Amino acid sequence: MTGPPVSMQKVLSLNGLTKRFGTVLANDAVDLDLHKGEVLALLGENGAGKTTLMNMLFGHYMPDDGTVDVADSSGQMAPLPLGHPQAALAAGIGMVHQHFTLAENLNALDNIVLGAEPLTRFRRDRKGARAKIEQIMKSSGLVAPLDVRVGQLSVGERQRVEILKALYRDARILVLDEPTAVLTPQEADALFENIGAMTATGLSVIFISHKLREVLAFSTRWRSPTDSRPTLVSSGATRPERSMMPSILLRAPARSRRRRSSGSAPSTILSSADRFSARVKC
Repeated sequence: MTGPPVSMQKVLSLNGLTKRFGTVLANDAVDLDLHKGEVLALLGENGAGKTTLMNMLFGHYMPDDGTVDVADSSGQMAPLPLGHPQAALAAGIGMVHQHFTLAENLNALDNIVLGAEPLTRFRRDRKGARAKIEQIMKSSGLVAPLDVRVGQLSVGERQRVEILKALYRDARILVLDEPTAVLTPQEADALFENIGAMTATGLSVIFISHKLREVLAFSTRWRSPTDSRPTLVSSGATRPERSMMPSILLRAPARSRRRRSSGSAPSTILSSADRFSARVKC
């Protein structure tokens, strides 16, 4: 993915985030920085703690320890109240999960604006909402049929509605959890082209993946659970795909998985190499 140089302006800082599920340590004092216009990939196998880390950022999980600082609209860093998704939304953080959270009986436009307007407003400004969404679609390249019920849309179109929903709320930081898991390779390439257009206007993106090809092709930087340093990936640079495979794929011990009963908390047993636990300042 090509684009302008990434700004050195920091927009997000995770400081020592730690999360335990019972006796299981899922994230261990994770430090992570994100810059304006950057595409940062979190690369690792299932159970490495990638989604848990982002769920703490978005307020779905309350960290056991650590803090988060996020830049406001003027670029000033300020503490983010943890454990509150509404606080994350207000701070300009949007997250698109693997499993979409759309109302299938409503059309795309209604899904995008749902929850974004005050409950005290007597009437929706549908004309203004449509104009804003159409402008976002024009600038990002993310196109969705606004007047079609979500239940009739393809998977790729539903994903675009989810991203438009985050951008409609003026997200400055967008988290994508395994965004290509449900897409064809062609759809995935188109998605990252759209992401390139959005980052060119200042959006910062974190995407979670275990697909090495897309990480090397589309990210500005990537982090692997086995690497204590952020790896820079510049456009046109040599991609050391083969040399990276052993460290990513041949590190999980046989004891790194354990069955859990239905409805119980995650019980993955992770060694220090398996966890997303590098204490690193990016």
